Amino acid sequence: MTAHPTRHAGFGVYVHWPFCASKCPYCDFNSHVRREPPDEARFRAAFEAEIAHQAALAPGRTVTSVFFGGGTPSLMKPQTVGAILDAIGGAWSVAPDVEVTLEANPTSVDATRFAGYRAAGVERVSLGVQALNDPDLRALGRLHTAREALDAVAVAQAHFPRSSFDLIYARPGHDPAAWAAELREAIAHAAEHLSLYQLTIEPDTWFEKLHRAGKLVIPTPDEARVLWDVTQEVCEAAGLPAYEISNHARPGAQSRHNLVYWRYGEYAGVGPGAHARLVTNEGRIALATERHPETWLERVERDGNATVSREVLSAEEQGDEFLLMGLRLTEGVDPKVYEALSGRRLDPRRIADLVGDGLIESRGDGRLAVTQAGFPVLDAVVADLAA
Repeated sequence: MTAHPTRHAGFGVYVHWPFCASKCPYCDFNSHVRREPPDEARFRAAFEAEIAHQAALAPGRTVTSVFFGGGTPSLMKPQTVGAILDAIGGAWSVAPDVEVTLEANPTSVDATRFAGYRAAGVERVSLGVQALNDPDLRALGRLHTAREALDAVAVAQAHFPRSSFDLIYARPGHDPAAWAAELREAIAHAAEHLSLYQLTIEPDTWFEKLHRAGKLVIPTPDEARVLWDVTQEVCEAAGLPAYEISNHARPGAQSRHNLVYWRYGEYAGVGPGAHARLVTNEGRIALATERHPETWLERVERDGNATVSREVLSAEEQGDEFLLMGLRLTEGVDPKVYEALSGRRLDPRRIADLVGDGLIESRGDGRLAVTQAGFPVLDAVVADLAA
């Protein structure tokens, strides 16, 4: 295995299942709705082929995490999930304590299917709850009710040793007191982990069209900042502090797969629109696959992979990615690792200015971390440091 400065961050495998029962109006992910169910046997074989292709590019790794994302991976049959995990185990070594996560929507949850996922090797589930009141769920285009969502959480916790669920805040008309109450209710049901995302208007979504037409009004930046502060206060008080800008967990319950990304480890990415970062003899390479599901399938069946972009990252690009990902974490980054990746030191004057402005802090162990005041302007902090 080629040595690299972040090799201790782990090696993850991301599997993208691109199909959903419906398209949410805020979603810009690579997800697609089909009238007829996809041919899972063909897709399974294509996943196996792409896993073999990326294993040839990055042999000898030990997989520390697998993440089934989407789309809605819980629309897959458990047998398909099991076959993909078998293919991963045949391509690489697998750590004894490997974390295997599957995303699910509450509408696709049933005890029989969840039992099948658990038997296939999934040990952590992440549920897309998004809100805990029915009017907001309808406004977000979700197909489940709040009661169904909480029932799904209970089913998940009965079958899997680890679970998480997502909520969206800064929704239209979102009141800080109502958000605090909703968060406390969520924490009462969440055993260990919550992902809490601020609603953003993404290009080419239905919400963007409504927002542009003045039919969808979201909180102002100042109002969103109040909701951010409420998020931190309520979660911290309940023992789920932020370990990343949008993720909160009890100690030891962090998503190990996502930490691979944020600590700039290596990861394979298979499925339509998946991305990968692999270290080869050429250096760290960035891969991306064909986004359209049926076109991806045809390309894999023809060529053994559906890679549409393959780039060897420069030292500067690696340094920028390392900062962009690592400064999302409350643990921050090690400037020495940045120097090893980028070939240059961070500017001490810029660090001093950001520390003076209260946006980052320099810790006793030498790490640099964004402060609570800095997280709401994280992009600007990263851009300043990387300049």
